[in-house]
Amino acid sequence: MERRPTDVRPEGCSLYFLPIRTRLPLKFGTETVTSVTCARAALRVRDERGRAALGWGETPLSVQWVWPSSLPYDERHEAMVGLSADLAREWAAFPAAGHPVEVGLAFQEGPLVSAWRALNARRAPREAMPWLAALVASSPFDIALHDGYGKLHEVPVYETYGPRHMNGDLARQLEPAPGAAVSFAGRHLRDFLVLPRPASLPAWHLVGGMDAVDPEELDGTEPRDGHPVLLRDWIRRDGLRCLKVKLRGNDFEWDCARLRRVAEVGIEEGADWLSADFNCTVTDPAYVNEALDKLLRESPRAYGMLLYVEQPFPYDLEAHRVDVRSVSARKPLFMDESAHDWRLVRLGRDLGWSGVALKTCKTQTGALLSLAWAKAHGMTLMVQDLTNPMLAMVPHALLAAHAGTVMGVETNAMQFYPEASRPEAAVHPGLYERRGGRIDLGTVRGPGFGYRLEEIRRELPRPAVEF
Repeated sequence: MERRPTDVRPEGCSLYFLPIRTRLPLKFGTETVTSVTCARAALRVRDERGRAALGWGETPLSVQWVWPSSLPYDERHEAMVGLSADLAREWAAFPAAGHPVEVGLAFQEGPLVSAWRALNARRAPREAMPWLAALVASSPFDIALHDGYGKLHEVPVYETYGPRHMNGDLARQLEPAPGAAVSFAGRHLRDFLVLPRPASLPAWHLVGGMDAVDPEELDGTEPRDGHPVLLRDWIRRDGLRCLKVKLRGNDFEWDCARLRRVAEVGIEEGADWLSADFNCTVTDPAYVNEALDKLLRESPRAYGMLLYVEQPFPYDLEAHRVDVRSVSARKPLFMDESAHDWRLVRLGRDLGWSGVALKTCKTQTGALLSLAWAKAHGMTLMVQDLTNPMLAMVPHALLAAHAGTVMGVETNAMQFYPEASRPEAAVHPGLYERRGGRIDLGTVRGPGFGYRLEEIRRELPRPAVEF
């Protein structure tokens, strides 16, 4: 296919590692997070006419989420940091040119697969790094690619997902499910996006597995930093209406009591919606079904508030092909860790999943293609947080605003490390604080992702690697 003068190719990059600590531990599934390293990439792109621009992307390397394991945290963290550095070299030398979706997909299917396999070959016979971890390590560069493209052409990046900028329609990247009355011929990403985007979104609050709901759960070690600790105080301060509850998935009575108690507090404080997240710890749909049926019997109102259930089952969907129709018959059931790309979304739909939780940390490219495939097949969408601070919050919120989610966006960086985003919050206050139960995207404007980076007074360390 003939190339356009608007096409770009990567030309060089820098990678920074920004460590931050949580003010409170965040427990989900079998692991607990007390610190995270954010990978920030600056990727230079150049078009066919020789013009260049620098794009930026950032993702927390959330080791416990992408690589749940009994291996020591430091070993997994070191492997992810090392892969990120390897990928910086690969991105800087990647010769492909095109629209960011085309270049990003080509990188995933080529250099990323090769780098991931090479790392796991070096690790053998130690436990292999999951593919999800490789996607997260590559996502800062992919996000920066999209940002740089928008900046080079002086338009917001979501205005570049139509025929004016893309080389061909979605039939080049996506295939419909067999037998589905769906065609991607003549359709582009923009056909599945909300344009113009809403100016604000309902904000979901995360109730982690170690978060205090009632005063008797406090032990005196909680921070005294001016931010709430108890759930009721969070709801009152931020005007929250949507509560996401992390569950264990292997302690039935605890899970049922936790969900019911959060619902009780939420009802008393005027919340409208709940969601339940089991983080891949359940193996039998009967566990989830019994928990939902018990909630319906004991608290019909709480059951009615439950908007969806998120990823109870192991995320390796191809290895664990669990028929989940009995769960989704009760409540909408959303893929998260399982939804690496549109092909796995297709498999999930066959198994009975009814919705998809998108994340920019699986790459902007992959999120957009999964969004289009899911919407074309009538699946419901949500955009979930990776506790995104600093720059990572901006593409995350924009994806939710353009996706048309079932209800707003998950936002929890302000709960677990609010101080980390102070320089960004000075420019985008409504994005890093929840007011009236919502976040405000009104300050996000300009080319690319609209970071307004030149106004953000953050001093970066020396690049960890630079090519």
